[in-house]
Formats: sequence, structure tokens, C-alpha cells
Amino acid sequence: MSSHGAPIPMTSDRSGPLTGTADVPGDKSISHRSLILGALAVGETKVTGLLEGQDVLDTAAAMRSFGAEVEKRGDTWHVHGVGVGGFEEPDHVIDCGNSGTGVRLIMGAMATTGIAATFTGDASLNGRPMARVTDPLALFGAQAFGRSGGRLPMTILGASDPLPVRYAVPVPSAQVKSAVLLAGLNAPGETVVIEREATRDHSERMLAGFGAEVRVEDTDEGRVITLTGQPELRPQEIVVPRDPSSAAFPVCAALITEGSDVLVPNIGLNPTRAGLFTTLQEMGADLTFENPREEGGEPVADLRARFSPGMKGIEVPPERAASMIDEYPVLSAVAACAEGRTLMTGVRELRVKESDRIDAMAKGLRACGVEVEEGEDWWAVTGRGAGGVPGGATVESRLDHRIAMSFLVLGLAAQARITVDDAGPIATSFPVFEPLMTALGARIARGGA
Repeated sequence: MSSHGAPIPMTSDRSGPLTGTADVPGDKSISHRSLILGALAVGETKVTGLLEGQDVLDTAAAMRSFGAEVEKRGDTWHVHGVGVGGFEEPDHVIDCGNSGTGVRLIMGAMATTGIAATFTGDASLNGRPMARVTDPLALFGAQAFGRSGGRLPMTILGASDPLPVRYAVPVPSAQVKSAVLLAGLNAPGETVVIEREATRDHSERMLAGFGAEVRVEDTDEGRVITLTGQPELRPQEIVVPRDPSSAAFPVCAALITEGSDVLVPNIGLNPTRAGLFTTLQEMGADLTFENPREEGGEPVADLRARFSPGMKGIEVPPERAASMIDEYPVLSAVAACAEGRTLMTGVRELRVKESDRIDAMAKGLRACGVEVEEGEDWWAVTGRGAGGVPGGATVESRLDHRIAMSFLVLGLAAQARITVDDAGPIATSFPVFEPLMTALGARIARGGA
């Protein structure tokens, strides 16, 4: 079933050239953080370019439940914040839908305020591990009461007298890091987060932009982020850059669909998010960055992707995983159309996303005639060359938007139709995916095989 209703099957057929401009939605990570930090500031934050997918809309609703005023007027979202420590206790359960980012960041934001809140989500989110966040939040004094295995539904009892913490993140996770930093906002003194591998740094950048004192140092321990607690956050005017994770789909579709030439403008290229594009270029993709610039403290450029029939399989270095963790599913679709073996290592995190993404992609690719090997934290796809994927399968999306979109992209270059059993979850992150792709020339349509 889809995240918010009956299943929506969708098919993808071999297509002619994809051409034109793909205006993808705003960055999901920055959209979530804009709403949460706006709710914790004093005064009115204005946000344009916000991703209006269901995940972000669920976060907006959550901020209203904690007492902030959040409304859209024209093209701008207005957030009247309540200040650090000013959250009110919600009078109903907070439904975060499909969003692991939303629920984990919101848990962090309320964990050092002496209120209780109960969180739930869809079937996918309720099956995901929350202990990775609730364990460090317990160090501040927060308590979590959930289902076995640390799963939602879960009630968080915030700490009335929080303590600052020093926490080394055990696995690369921007969500865990960000939850701890948000909790540290209402704790006295300095909260310190140590990450051995750098993850996306939007939280650090945006906290500093809102007026928090944040220091980032590279040490022998790793990357050390120090936040001084109990600041008064200042409201901001935020222009959300377009999402590189969403851009990945029209970019990859153009690379594998014969004759294609697609421009994807205004894409955020934060170095902690751009690993996919580096990897594609190493494979031999005809992918260029045009008009590079900086907007709102983030590097931005226009991406141009052209059909690249000579791409080769490569070994993706494990240290790159954190900068492209959400893009491995669509990378595997490209790898299926390259020549030779693409090996992806250090990707254990893929097993605890909206679905077990390694298992979901491996089973779907095999059904489409592609050879896949896998281990606990690695997998390898042996490509069949441009136009060589047989296709002809119906694959399960498993309530995972990125699995659904990845197979719809692959279908554009496969020899026979690929059907996704439920494309409904795509609305959580990329609500305009279908019309955007069809406008480029993709043969994507609703309905079963």
C-alpha cells in the first residue's frame, strides 16, 4: 500500500530522447530544517522554494502542534516561532507519515523541553529503528517509551532540567547528529557531537545562520561540532535550493535514455550531498555543471546531463557513502546500463532506510534480468550496457519513494515495460515527478502492467 491511501501502480516504457528543463522541487533536508528552526526562533521566518511534499507538510503540521504558527501565503511560507524552549505540549499524536528525517529531528527539538509528545507514522516509518536517536537523547535526560525494538508509536518525555552532552555518532547519520544538536539548543553549556565521517552539514550551516554559536573542527577524533546552548535564534529569510536527491532522477534518466539532453537548474551542490554526481562523472557520464554560484551559503549550479552510452562500472569508495546515501538506488539503475561491475561498499545504512534498499533493489534488478551480488554492507551490479536491460518485471516499491522512482527511471531504457506496484510514496518527496518526467518525454503512466 502507499503511504497515504490505496496503491498507485505505475508503468515505465522504453522512451525516445528526454529533452528540456527539469525544475525539480526544493531540497527536502533544508525544507525540514527551515520549518523546525523557524519554529524555534523568535519572530517570523520566511521561506520560499519549500518542498511541498507530504514529508515536509507533515513537519509543518507538527510545528503547529508545538505552538508555532505556520502558514503559506502566495509563494512564501511564514513561520512565527516560539523560541528555544518554548514548545507547547501537543494535544494529539504527531503523525510524521513516511519521514525518518522529520520524526528524528522533531524528537531532538523537543527532547530538552519538559513536555511529552507521542509520535507515529506509516507502516514503513513505524518499522524503522529509533533507538539510534533516543539513546543519545536519553543522555540529556529525555525518556522514550515505544514498541519493542525502539519502534514507533513512541512517546518522548522531554527533560525538564537537561544536561549538555558529548556524543560520538556510532554510524554516519546526519539525522542522529542533527537530533542531538537540536536537543542541545535548550541545554545549558556546550553540546558536542563527534562524527568519524562527515555527513550532510545543513544543520550546522543553518544553526549558525539563525544565530546559534557553532564551531566545527577537524581533529584526530573526527569532525567535532560544538554548539553553545540556550541561544535566542533570529528569524531568517530562506530561499531553499533545489534538491540534489530529486535532481538525481531526471539526471540519471537522461544518462541512460538514448539521445537525451536535459538541463536541471538551481541544484544545491553542498559537498556533503554531491557524491552521486562525482560518481557518475567517474563512470564516464556526460554530466556538466553550468553557472556555478553560491546562494544562501550553499553552492549551487545548473546540471546538464546527456545520454552516455559508454559508461563503465567502477568501485565507489566507501568514504563517499555519506554524501550519496539516498542516491544508491538510482545509481544502481545507471550501473545496470553501464558496462562491467559497479561495486558499492560501506552502505549498511541502506538496510534501515524507508525499506531495506539493498534487498529491494537487488530483487527488482534481478527480476529485470540484471546480475546483483550483495552482502550486509555492500552490493555489486554487473551492467548490461546501454539498452541491454531486459526489464519486463513488476517490482515492489515497499513504501519507498526512491525505490519506486529508481525503477521507473530504469524502465525508460529497458527493453520491456517495468511496472512498479505502488508509486504512491513518491508524493512524500517529489510530488511532481510524473508530470515533470512526462514533460521531458518519458513514457511513464499510471496503471498496472
